Amino acid sequence: MEVKKDIDISKITWRTFENEEDLANVMRMMTRDLSEPYPIYTYRYFVQQWPHLCLFAYIDGALVGCIVSKLDEHKKKTTKPGTKGRNRGYIAMLSVEPEFRKIGIGRLLIKKSIDIMINDGADEIMLETEVCNLSALRLYESFGFIRDKRLSAYYLNGNDAYKLKLLIN
Repeated sequence: MEVKKDIDISKITWRTFENEEDLANVMRMMTRDLSEPYPIYTYRYFVQQWPHLCLFAYIDGALVGCIVSKLDEHKKKTTKPGTKGRNRGYIAMLSVEPEFRKIGIGRLLIKKSIDIMINDGADEIMLETEVCNLSALRLYESFGFIRDKRLSAYYLNGNDAYKLKLLIN
């Protein structure tokens, strides 16, 4: 499949999750691109609780990319009773149609998601990615994510993952 290099990414239109057709598109894209199979209730968990953090990128009316994130309070075991935990954002899934990769759509999806989470009060944002996914590691590290932890045999395929963290406050 040939990558479309002559795309003007300033013409991207954006929207958030709206309906079951969107859910089907998220599932189609993520099933194709992610190393882990997810059941439908995992997708529903994200898109129904945080629809504003499920972003779609369109070019000329065609869906070209999607990111699924969440933001909630993270309570560590060490948090004292009666104290508030940190607001932790989490980037769960990212997908760009193959012919639209390497032109900045994934970067824009990540930036928009991070901006929304920060605006909503995120203190930190985290994600996991396979240690062998060097392009994803470079992309996330360019936003300031750091490798927080190596997770042994994290994925079903036996691959290790890095837990990446972006500290906001």
